[in-house]
Amino acid sequence: MSNYDSGNDSILEMYIFESETLLDQLEEILLQSEDNAELIPEDINEIFRIMHTIKGSSAMMEFEAMTHSSHKLEDLFFVIRDEGIKAEDFEDLMDLVLKFSSFLRGEVEKIQNNEDLLDENEELIEETEAFLNRIKGAPQDKTIADHQKTDDAVSIDLEEELPAAAELETSGEGILYNLHTCFTEDCQMENIRAFMLVNKLESIGKVIETIPKVLNNNPEAASIILRNGFFCKFLTNADKEAIISTAKSILSVKTLEFIDFFPEEDAEPKKAEPEEQITSNETALPEKSKEQNIVKQNNNVQNLISVDLNKLDTLMNLIGEIVITESMVFGSVHPEGERDESFEKSSTQLQKLTDELQDIVMSIRMVPIAGTFKKMKRIVRDTGKKLSKDVEFITMGETTEVDKTIIDGITDPLMHLVRNSMDHGIESREDRIAAGKNPVGKVILSAQSVGGDIVISVSDDGKGLDPAVLLKKAKEKNLLTKPEEEYTEKEILNLIMAPGFSTNSVVTELSGRGVGMDVVKRNIEKVGGSISIESEKGSGTNTFLKIPLTLSIISGMEIQVGDSLYEIPISNIRESFKITSKQLIKDPDKNEMVMIRGVCYPLIRLHDIFNAGKCETTIEDGTLMLVDSGETFACLFMDDLIQKHQIVVKPIPKYLNRYSVKDSGIAGCTILGNGSISLIVDIPSILERY
Repeated sequence: MSNYDSGNDSILEMYIFESETLLDQLEEILLQSEDNAELIPEDINEIFRIMHTIKGSSAMMEFEAMTHSSHKLEDLFFVIRDEGIKAEDFEDLMDLVLKFSSFLRGEVEKIQNNEDLLDENEELIEETEAFLNRIKGAPQDKTIADHQKTDDAVSIDLEEELPAAAELETSGEGILYNLHTCFTEDCQMENIRAFMLVNKLESIGKVIETIPKVLNNNPEAASIILRNGFFCKFLTNADKEAIISTAKSILSVKTLEFIDFFPEEDAEPKKAEPEEQITSNETALPEKSKEQNIVKQNNNVQNLISVDLNKLDTLMNLIGEIVITESMVFGSVHPEGERDESFEKSSTQLQKLTDELQDIVMSIRMVPIAGTFKKMKRIVRDTGKKLSKDVEFITMGETTEVDKTIIDGITDPLMHLVRNSMDHGIESREDRIAAGKNPVGKVILSAQSVGGDIVISVSDDGKGLDPAVLLKKAKEKNLLTKPEEEYTEKEILNLIMAPGFSTNSVVTELSGRGVGMDVVKRNIEKVGGSISIESEKGSGTNTFLKIPLTLSIISGMEIQVGDSLYEIPISNIRESFKITSKQLIKDPDKNEMVMIRGVCYPLIRLHDIFNAGKCETTIEDGTLMLVDSGETFACLFMDDLIQKHQIVVKPIPKYLNRYSVKDSGIAGCTILGNGSISLIVDIPSILERY
């Protein structure tokens, strides 16, 4: 244990930040090297530099175990730099260095939590010394380190591989089909659906060409597919029925037709051409290395500075106070309605500047989701080894930016979903071969901006969920709230998120303890998001997370319920309308329902929930609002709508927690322009309870 004086916060914070950044870089290099099955000299030198830096800074801070461990790893890479590493030792080296990374990361976490550190990690040191003795004197002609690849060499390799793909079109290895696919309306993320379709088709043949060519990291691909459909040139020995069956196993595929000709490439917008030149040879060049090149190019032109998140929180709070004060000032001047022209002009300018200030502060808090996605790659790698499963991990949309607070809140749920895909979803190698699948499974993690929200999906091509099994399990655990035959397939899939639900019959290290998806759902709802599941037995499962861009300042609709004013987030509102008493429907249990365009929605009267007095109870005198949370919809009955405006979200004061305010359908509060407090309605909890 170090006797370092933790009072010197600024130096300690800098050490923690630098160590975490270096360990992130280390894991990224290791996982990329493992994908490429080689450790190039540049990476060896970079790992050596990382360990040298951690060793020096840890020694300065007097963290002895971290100093000795990083020094030992530095010694190991000093030998590897001179003598290389045998191919048969490569996997053991990756395991060893990742163990070091986990150990160092754990120690940094202990420092953050002010816990005692280890004096030494003897087991890891001994394992490293044994490995060092094993590799000393390795002959260089068989080393991976000597296999150098320059950018020119890669481009030559690609040129050599291209004719092979062209030969497939004219060779007797199968029949060439031109496919045109359309996806169902409003399925969203069409480029990801198309990417999954390509992966599925690859299991029975060879995809030669697609339009659009670039599906991942191409923001225009979804709109192109939505407008024109998805074109695919496909070579296979399978018959048409097998192709149709394979394609239809992908959720949201609406139509698949065989066409006589393949459209010209210039059907795509010209803007996509530079990206096509980089990524047109996707099958030959590993995806991760291409992304790394792009990231490196971007880093060369960016000037970055590290800022304490607490300072950004304070700045965000100040901006919120300015927005509130601004509305107070505008609301208090000339209440009779007189307006001074010069005041109007200056107030408009002030509003414009305040909005710009708010936008720039919010953008400062936005960080790419790539860092979170990279952590998932390590989880897939470690879980795959524990479960002896071969899995290809694919990420898309890593450049999508999300508020730092929200990213911190979704890391654990994403980790659980990825583990679920590995443990529950992906079958064993033998089972996949028996089912006629590619023995290597796929887990796809993607993110995309949709309006004011971010949609993150975790997809796998595993065994999927069986609704009959889920319903039986739910019945055994007394989780059903209505007769079995009344459950729709979507409702059955949502049962997996009920507390205490587990599909694993055997308790393992990774799952089967009856805790999981309910915690995921709770954590996602904590950051204002929602979760939905799509699955098909034998084909795979897609889990979609819909989360807001930021939590601090949101658009809200001010409503009146009796004498009180409440705020409903605009993201939860679908429409508002009025009805007559004749349009009200009552079910056998006397619950009120409203029919809208052929769909029946439950009616929830807000004055009953909030015990409001002096409110409208006649359906004609009030207003109805259709709201949703994920896949759940309902109509709220209120007195009136007041106005739409920007609201600053304030948490419920801690001293009110004893009264279970959050369980009453209240998510937080805000200060209105006149200085009064308005409560923010928690739509997800109300829909879940009522």
